[in-house]
Amino acid sequence: MTNGSGSDGRATLRVEVRDGVGIVTLARPHRLNAITYTLLVELREALLGLGARDDVRAVVLAGEGRAFCAGLDLEAGLADPALDDPVEAMQAGMEAGAAVTWAIRTIPQPVIAAVQGHAVGAGFAFAVAADVRMVGADARFSAPFLRLGMSVGDFGLSWLLPRIVGHGRAAHLFFSAGALDADQAVAAGLAAGISADPLAAATELASHLADQPPYGVRASKRLLDAGLSSPLHDHLAAEARAQTIGALSTAAQAAMAEALAATKRRDR
Repeated sequence: MTNGSGSDGRATLRVEVRDGVGIVTLARPHRLNAITYTLLVELREALLGLGARDDVRAVVLAGEGRAFCAGLDLEAGLADPALDDPVEAMQAGMEAGAAVTWAIRTIPQPVIAAVQGHAVGAGFAFAVAADVRMVGADARFSAPFLRLGMSVGDFGLSWLLPRIVGHGRAAHLFFSAGALDADQAVAAGLAAGISADPLAAATELASHLADQPPYGVRASKRLLDAGLSSPLHDHLAAEARAQTIGALSTAAQAAMAEALAATKRRDR
């Protein structure tokens, strides 16, 4: 099923569901998929819509054309055009961006970002919010905030990136208003791998996840998120609960029986 601007009213992105994989593609290639208020609202709605579907087991987030997302559209701006007060309008835009990051992190399915070309500012933040990043050789993650007179606190980036690459590396990147290329992103642990076709690589991983029993995949995302902030004692208890439920599920029982049978066949 493909949902495009012609079928569901979305003007800034496309949504497709294929064999258990939801693919959300930012579709403003003429602007390098730069964000606007409308894009943020539509992106959040698309992610939450996929998150509510039982037939979607994993989600891919991609950008059409030469870039994943070039950050803020400096012509259109971020403010909600429906609001007259400039402070309220800008606050609405910032909240819409934060809501996208929250949607990426809280939908039950893993989100895999396919990053080619530039991932700047908000694009960097949304890629970092994903569970996994597959990148092209031309990928470049940029944090130009200080050069623009802004703080680095953009849609969760200052919270998420240090937890992935380490505080010191993230601080150096932010304070130098620097960038990571594809090789540096892999070396830092930000990217899982470099591919000639990052969308194909991301979709392949998503398809693999879609083939797994869903409980284990979704519980694993919750545990990984909880591990970012929970004390070890609490996390051990959460793991025990998740493993107990998983071990007693029909899918796990069938998989373990199959593994046991395969072991017996090998031992004959």
